[in-house]
Amino acid sequence: MTARPPDRTVERALACARHGWPVFPCQPDGKQPATRHGFLDATTDPDKINWWWRRHPGANLAIATGQPGPDVLDVDQHGPAGNGFAAFNQLKRAGLIDGAAALIATPSGGLHAYFAGSDQHSGKLPRHHLDFRAQGGYIIAPPSQVGGRPYRVISHRDASGGLDWAKVTGLLEPERHTVLQPARVQRGDLSHLAAWVQQQHEGNRNDGLFWAACRAAEAGDETVLAELATAARSTGLPDREIATTIKSARRTAGRPCEHQGGREATS
Repeated sequence: MTARPPDRTVERALACARHGWPVFPCQPDGKQPATRHGFLDATTDPDKINWWWRRHPGANLAIATGQPGPDVLDVDQHGPAGNGFAAFNQLKRAGLIDGAAALIATPSGGLHAYFAGSDQHSGKLPRHHLDFRAQGGYIIAPPSQVGGRPYRVISHRDASGGLDWAKVTGLLEPERHTVLQPARVQRGDLSHLAAWVQQQHEGNRNDGLFWAACRAAEAGDETVLAELATAARSTGLPDREIATTIKSARRTAGRPCEHQGGREATS
């Protein structure tokens, strides 16, 4: 495996930050965050970004998705188990992905399509091998690599439109009668937090629980905290990790849950 020059990655991280996209480092050659709270630590602060990459030379670059970052459609390649390209082509024929600003080839043979960021929830269509990374998610970006294979830019254009995930779901799975509508959870309105936590997939589960638990702890709502624990458990997150995360959120209550860069993840 040939290691890429670390300065190339930090240069790209700084370019993303100048574009308004919050970034953070992940483990070299992997997807696991190198910061304590993952995408919740994402920032556009150049001093913090430079400090991170001095501390974690060779780290992969991650971008926190959802406004102010991009929304990203992840077209998975699962080998014999299937891939998302048939669904992607169906969306293309329907004109739903015309707004993509960039197409990125992933190390597994899949594809990332970048769109303008929004307040939509992250989501997934497992039968179609598609993931939608918006609020509460992140993606690994070029020039990162996983398993010694790089993320590569296929095409790029300055213009950027959005992707309406409800329309994607309606086209590919019209049998769904109800779709969780995107909403920004406001202080005092915690009714949707548990459902949002339950939607998080592996890699985002703990970070999502931490953010939601911060909101409930700040409101002093123990009932919602218990609901969040149950929701997180249903995603497969271990009880010990759930307890630790909620305890950390309680300690954070009374001061902002945002981290470096002041970005608050929203649902």
